[in-house]
Amino acid sequence: MDSGGRFSRSLNARRKPAQAVERAPPSRFVLFLHRARIRVGEARLLRGAEIVSVIALFAATGAYGVVRGGHSDAVIEAVTSVGDTLANAAGFRIEAIEIAGAGRLTRAEVLSAAGIGENTSLLWINADGARARLKRDPRIAEASVRKLYPGRLEISLEERSAFALWQHDRQLDLVARDGGVLMSVARDDARLMELPLVVGPGAATRAAAFLAVLESVPEIRAQTAAAILIGERRWNLRLKNGMDVRLPEADPAAALMRLVVLDREQKILTRDVSIIDLRLSDRTLVRLSAAAAAERAEVLKARVPKRKGEET
Repeated sequence: MDSGGRFSRSLNARRKPAQAVERAPPSRFVLFLHRARIRVGEARLLRGAEIVSVIALFAATGAYGVVRGGHSDAVIEAVTSVGDTLANAAGFRIEAIEIAGAGRLTRAEVLSAAGIGENTSLLWINADGARARLKRDPRIAEASVRKLYPGRLEISLEERSAFALWQHDRQLDLVARDGGVLMSVARDDARLMELPLVVGPGAATRAAAFLAVLESVPEIRAQTAAAILIGERRWNLRLKNGMDVRLPEADPAAALMRLVVLDREQKILTRDVSIIDLRLSDRTLVRLSAAAAAERAEVLKARVPKRKGEET
């Protein structure tokens, strides 16, 4: 206040103290570090899971820039490995793994399909994710994964049922109804399996539909040794007596019924025939076996009358 009783300066113009100068608000990352530092400093004893969580979060935050750079797979694998190691050290090591329902699958194959390795910690296993990975295996129909703390893991699965044998590229595989390959088998073992045999590229995935047609004609099904997919369009049958039956691409069921009628009327399936061609709807073409054709040629030759003067 001056000698006239007036304020020398406006109150609004009062100079701010140096410590009150405005600053930019702290970032979320800084706040996270601050809270983590306070928490660690105040806590006298933290449980193993909390220690692992804090360290894993620091590791994940540090890897953020690498992930944004397009190296997410490698970073995730590295972070997961570190997290598993720390969790195992904190007492969450898998001490026992129980697998139920595995018949053809080995223990190693089940664990590999579930994404579980030697260093995997029970703490970081995602049960739903492991179940999803198991079900992506064409050999597995259903699966469940349970974590039982502190150190036990239970895996239950249902394997797909074997539906047929598939021969392709000189290889023999056991396949499910949907065509998924279950396992490779040796020929000697395949002979002991009472399963239909399908042959050719694409035959595994189309076998269920065609074999259903074949099953509807039991007279022919009982005599069939193999079903062969030709050009991924139509089927041939190889019968147990070595005879080939060529079926049309359209309506093979009708062609099979024609074959049943022919066999009932003419016993064609027991004749010395190598090929029965049913691809034409208005006629049936037959090729004799080599022996039958030679015999027929001799018979026809004997029937030709001798010309006068020819030697007998």
